[in-house]
Amino acid sequence: ALAVKKAGIDPQNDKSLASLCKSLNIRFDAAQASPRIFLNGEDVSEHIRTPEIDMLASKISAIAVVRQEMTRLQRAVAEKAGRAVAEGRDMGTVVFPDAKCKFFLTATLEERARRRYEERRQRGEKVDPAQVARELKKRDEQDEKRALAPLKPAEDAVIIDTTQLTIDEVVDKICGMAKPRFAQTQK
Repeated sequence: ALAVKKAGIDPQNDKSLASLCKSLNIRFDAAQASPRIFLNGEDVSEHIRTPEIDMLASKISAIAVVRQEMTRLQRAVAEKAGRAVAEGRDMGTVVFPDAKCKFFLTATLEERARRRYEERRQRGEKVDPAQVARELKKRDEQDEKRALAPLKPAEDAVIIDTTQLTIDEVVDKICGMAKPRFAQTQK
């Protein structure tokens, strides 16, 4: 979505979107405490988390040519790494349907809005908590109703309600469930 905005491409122009997607150089750097995302050599980790880009991503990801190219790219990144932990709204259903472990994290809209509000406030943005909740609700509705890869848990995903959990508690819970699964496959 950020690349589309920077290139000034009409989100309805499938041919231009396909061309752009094929030309992207996206790199993930997980060596740091906070993983970074690079687009054509530029660290865009913070820029991709704005409300404008979030909503644009929801719209653009519903376009078949974009989803197809981004799925190919995400799979290539994971294959190159040899293994990956991927986060996203369709990772377990579309991008990595054969993953050994799949987790679908949920939380109440109120809690997700509170977290997003805090995240944005800490970045220095002046935001209205009610507006943040409206934006999240709108994105959820768009993603749940889209025909192509709608937002839903994979049938074999473990659903974890994170409403009352800290990040560390969520990580501990996931690791506790994942370690035995990986141990079984390595025997």
